[in-house]
Amino acid sequence: MAGKLMRAVWYEGYGGGAAKLKHVEIPIPKPSKDEVLIKFEAVSLNPIDCKIQEGMARPILPRKFPHIPGYDVTGEIVETGSGAKKFKAGDKVVAIISHTGGGGLAEYGVAKENMIVVRPPEVSPAQAAPLHVTALTAHQALTQAIGLKLDGSGSQKNLLITAASGGVGHYAVQLAKLGNAHVTATCGARNIDLVKSLGADEVLDYKSPDGVALKSPSGKKYDAILHCGPAIPFSVFEPNLSAKGKVIDITPSPKAIFTFVLKKITWSSKTLEPLFSSPQSRESGVCC
Repeated sequence: MAGKLMRAVWYEGYGGGAAKLKHVEIPIPKPSKDEVLIKFEAVSLNPIDCKIQEGMARPILPRKFPHIPGYDVTGEIVETGSGAKKFKAGDKVVAIISHTGGGGLAEYGVAKENMIVVRPPEVSPAQAAPLHVTALTAHQALTQAIGLKLDGSGSQKNLLITAASGGVGHYAVQLAKLGNAHVTATCGARNIDLVKSLGADEVLDYKSPDGVALKSPSGKKYDAILHCGPAIPFSVFEPNLSAKGKVIDITPSPKAIFTFVLKKITWSSKTLEPLFSSPQSRESGVCC
């Protein structure tokens, strides 16, 4: 497709939010040896997209300007590099694009072959695009950090999932129930029925007194808390944890990192662990 143009959206510097996004026409990229060219059908935007544009990852990301945001994509392969042998033109796939290069908000883009999986036909492009960050993070948090067996074969755990109507949270509730966990969840009042429909055993309005305190209505102590929302002091989590309970924080603040280190060096039985999801984690069995 050399020489042909495509439509895209990019920004030319840090800051400015949506007002700084520009519609452009640029050449369709050509896949290198280990890449494939994908005609995109859907793209998912995540908090990292905003953080990169705001400059929170400078000077590492983006590598250069102008930059096309969007890293979680689905689409159809239209061309393969000379060394890409796992896929062929016409394959419907789910892919993660490198954060250094970006490129999701466009008609076409390239992805490394080892960051691609085939999209099942029963899963639509719109359903598949959000899976990369949100579902994978929920899966890794529950199975690796918390040790939940999703086939239900393990002992029952009491879990708290905060921000349970959000991207990671709503996947986590459903996966936790597959693992035979007792799930307490927090969310906004308008989403309580939604979270109940996902399988949560107890749902708290996060603005209510019990929601603020994170207390289980049944008085249960949590074996683990999957924290998917804004920063909460460990002093709020601690009294709700079982004797060896832990908090898995998917958006750790500097204070959370400090708490993690402090709990480690003091051999505390109640701990906080930051989670940085990896798309190539072999134990997850989800991607690549």
